[in-house]
Parts: sequence; structure tokens; C-alpha cells
Amino acid sequence: MTRFGVSPKKEQELLRWMERLEIYEHDLEEKFISARGPGGQHTNHSSTGVYLKHIPSGLEVKADTSRSQSINRFLARRRLCELIEYQRYGKESSFIKKIEKERKQKQRRKRRAKKKYNQATPNDITKKTNCYNSEDVLPDKVDY
Repeated sequence: MTRFGVSPKKEQELLRWMERLEIYEHDLEEKFISARGPGGQHTNHSSTGVYLKHIPSGLEVKADTSRSQSINRFLARRRLCELIEYQRYGKESSFIKKIEKERKQKQRRKRRAKKKYNQATPNDITKKTNCYNSEDVLPDKVDY
């Protein structure tokens, strides 16, 4: 059974990431707080939010996006790993590289779409050159 209410694969990835960054459970101060946002009565009456503080670095994280306390515990630890990795490695951190990769892909798709839909076709060019003036087509006088 998993500790965080996520798949065993995700949990193992998180634990390996924490181990690689040398984040240990005894260095974490964890508190359960009342959550905000959607979720209705369940979030209003229970402490599903998670406050996590990494004592050596002083970084603090709050997670309350889910109605489940165990998932919020997972999300808080994952966010803490992201922050510590960014603090140590800066732009070389893995999650920043992932964000940059997605941003570049989005820009590439945007350029392709712009090129595709703003490109003039040969038919458009011939239509523009074969336009008539209204004076050329219509007769001067119309007899009824």
C-alpha cells in the first residue's frame, strides 16, 4: 500500500528524487491545515491541506489542491523537491528544462499554424490580379 494515495510508480519516483536531493523525512516539519477552494463540506470541515517546511533550507510549501490529505502530502513533497532543485541547480534543474521544452514546442506549433493559415495560395493571387473595376463591367447607361 502506498503512503501518499498515488500509484506505486509515482511514489517510488518521488522517493528517489528526494533521496537524490538528500531530503529526508526527519528534516521535514509537516502540519495539516484547513484547505481552501472547491470541495464543499469535506474541505471546510477537515484538515486536508498540508504545510511542509524543509528545516535545513527553510523552504515552506502549502498544498491544498486535492480533497485528499494523502494526495496533498504527495503534491507538497513534489513541489518542495522542485523548489530545492531550482535553488541548487537553477536553470539546469530537470523540471525547468521540462517547462522550457514545453514552451518551445508550443512556440513551434504556433509558428506552424500561423504559417499554414496566413500563407497565400496560388488561387488567391490569381483572384486578386483578375479583379475588374466596377466601371469596366457595368454599362454607363441602362435603358429600361
